[in-house]
Amino acid sequence: MKRNHLLTIAALILVGLIIYQLASNKKELNNKKNPEPMAAVRIPVKVATADEQEQAIVIKKTGNLAPFKEVKVLAINGGTIHQVNFQIGDYVTQGQILATTDKRLLQLEVDKAETSARKLKSDLDTYTELLAGKATTQEKVNTIRQDYLDALNQVSQAKKNIDDANIKAPTSGTISSKTVEEGLFVSPGTELATIINLSQAKVQVNLTEAEVYQVSAGQSVKITTDVYPGRIFEGSISFISPQADQTHNYPVEIMIRNAEKSALRSGTFVYADFSRKTMERLLVIPREALTQSIKDASVFVVKGNIVYQRPINIGAELGTMIQVLSGLKVGEIVVTSGQINLKEGTQVSISK
Repeated sequence: MKRNHLLTIAALILVGLIIYQLASNKKELNNKKNPEPMAAVRIPVKVATADEQEQAIVIKKTGNLAPFKEVKVLAINGGTIHQVNFQIGDYVTQGQILATTDKRLLQLEVDKAETSARKLKSDLDTYTELLAGKATTQEKVNTIRQDYLDALNQVSQAKKNIDDANIKAPTSGTISSKTVEEGLFVSPGTELATIINLSQAKVQVNLTEAEVYQVSAGQSVKITTDVYPGRIFEGSISFISPQADQTHNYPVEIMIRNAEKSALRSGTFVYADFSRKTMERLLVIPREALTQSIKDASVFVVKGNIVYQRPINIGAELGTMIQVLSGLKVGEIVVTSGQINLKEGTQVSISK
């Protein structure tokens, strides 16, 4: 009897344990099906505030000096070079005769054309008198008159050929190359020399899209060079390309008056300072806040610990800062570090 009683108690305990285990398993399964919400992970970032600052427009570029004019001296007509009146390094003036080709055959052509013209003039006078006496026709007189006019044109062309035998300087400047000597036969268009005009000089530089809108034609530019330490050459912008090149830069030319017997030489490396004294209040952010290229600039703006990506238009680069033309307002907070882990709507925590 006692044995049966003990077995009953053991059975009840076993059943209780089974029921307890089943209840625990059910709770665990329910927890897996309905997990407790986890706290959202916040990405640590560093930020800066978009702020207005008083900034001077500072743009400094490097470039090379080019001549105001570089002109090739060409032979207009063919012939043998009879005389050369220049050497490399000579300064020549526009219209100066630099060389001549043999004129003897050309002079014979002039004499022949003038003789023909004189004969036709005599014929025209004779036939004009005959027409007055009705001894010839108007058609005959018109034909001779046209022949006479053609002969006069031939005289003019022959004299022009004589004049073109005098090869003249197309501009004033210094002879930088010479490719001809007396006795050499040249064809029409043969290059005889190169003239460099450095009474003025051009500086050629490239400006970025952000920079080109900060300058204007006629603006003063200070030019310096290591060749003349401490010396400033005054220039002004003479040309701004209306179209960017393949690298999205805009070619700009600066004209300089090159006095004192051409103190600056072509090819000299120079520095062009476009900086303006006028101070402007500009909206700026750190350059490191940009998430895309300068062309497609955007930033992450922080609002209530959540970031939102926003495109912006930028202007001049000012050291470590960059000007914002549109897309941001004063006081808005932008991410400067940690953008690689961010996307629209990401929660963040601000690190110091």
